[in-house]
Amino acid sequence: MIPRYSLPEMSELFTDEARLATWLEVEILAVEGRAALGAVPDEDAAEVREKAAFDVKAVEAREQITQHDVAAFVDVVQEAIGSPAAGWFHYGLTSSDVVDTAQSATLTRACTLLLAVVDALDTVLVARAREFATTPMVGRTHGIHAEPTTFGRKVALWVLQLRRDRDRLVRARDAVAVGKLSGAVGTYSNVEPEVETFVCDRLGLTPAPATQVLARDRHAEFLYACASLGATIESFAMEIRHLQRTEVGEVSEPFGTGTQKGSSAMPHKRNPVKCEQLCGLARVLRGNLQAGMENVALWHERDISHSSVERVVLADSATLAHYMTVRFTKIAQGMVVHDKRMLENLEASFGLVFSQPVLLALVASGVTRDDAYRLVQAAATRSWEERRPFREMLDADPEVSAALSGAGLDACFDLDRALSGAQRIFDDIDDRDDLDDLDEPGGTSA
Repeated sequence: MIPRYSLPEMSELFTDEARLATWLEVEILAVEGRAALGAVPDEDAAEVREKAAFDVKAVEAREQITQHDVAAFVDVVQEAIGSPAAGWFHYGLTSSDVVDTAQSATLTRACTLLLAVVDALDTVLVARAREFATTPMVGRTHGIHAEPTTFGRKVALWVLQLRRDRDRLVRARDAVAVGKLSGAVGTYSNVEPEVETFVCDRLGLTPAPATQVLARDRHAEFLYACASLGATIESFAMEIRHLQRTEVGEVSEPFGTGTQKGSSAMPHKRNPVKCEQLCGLARVLRGNLQAGMENVALWHERDISHSSVERVVLADSATLAHYMTVRFTKIAQGMVVHDKRMLENLEASFGLVFSQPVLLALVASGVTRDDAYRLVQAAATRSWEERRPFREMLDADPEVSAALSGAGLDACFDLDRALSGAQRIFDDIDDRDDLDDLDEPGGTSA
């Protein structure tokens, strides 16, 4: 991922240095696992641990000769170790034993980082939801005024959606937190199962039955969790973009007054560019998911058609999902809520947002539902066409007056009554007992 959309704590997991360092740890642990079985002399295992090293440029130079990245890596490290201990390095393993297990360790750490920033966003959204819990605004369906709601309730719904993505990330972390050191077709023909268990235990992974490679539905699940998180953030950003439109003017993303420029040509502009950026990046995550799904079907026990794809999409998706979450957290912290404008817009449709309570009151008074609907719809149409209060239209209708008293209509237009149930959602966002422990699995870092 380009630096513009990267944050160091995530992108550092996917550098060449980090990738090869994780390979190295897998290889060293495999030697130590064999030593624990008595298959490798303890002094040789100790020498491997002490002397095993690599230089990224040296590995790259060697790959120009071998045309094989793992073989080049093994050559460089074995040279650093020296004989005879070097002979135990990569002994009995195939490339995917190292690459897939190391990649699983990295993706597990990436999930842990993602969970941490998701929780930080959760905290911000909960605070903002409570801040505007009773701030009335018009609810919109199909982009048209519907019934009153509160801005806090809207944000509380964001919280619940984000938590579903958190659950997906936890499941994705479980799916990728697996390793395999079982040889060329996964039959342990040249490596003992105990070695696989030894290595996985120390990396915080679970041994998984496999062919030469781990099944790629696991990686697709990780990509889905990233894409779903991106889509969630996109939906939040899209809402802010709509509410920031000049004609609406209810919410705006933070703007650096005196420093930020909204347009190179028009000094008055304050465009929702941060939210627009996030909506665009969510498309990249969805595209990466498609590539990950294509990787699930491989030839027989393995091919390498997935390999080139994963070098791009796994790192990019983790990095983008992390960047987007952190970026939206700052937007949520700084977004400006124009509560007076919300009230103005709520009142701009002449009270039509109370049409359903009037309908229900007429039905309760004994008017048939179809007749009641006809009466309310006719009054609403006149109100909109004549740009006059809906209540006036109802008061002037003898059929409505015959069924409902003035006090009865007053109750229908009571905003507090309309919003009386809006606070129930806060009972749901208070429940966080299911939060997963964010400690990084495994005791070894790359």
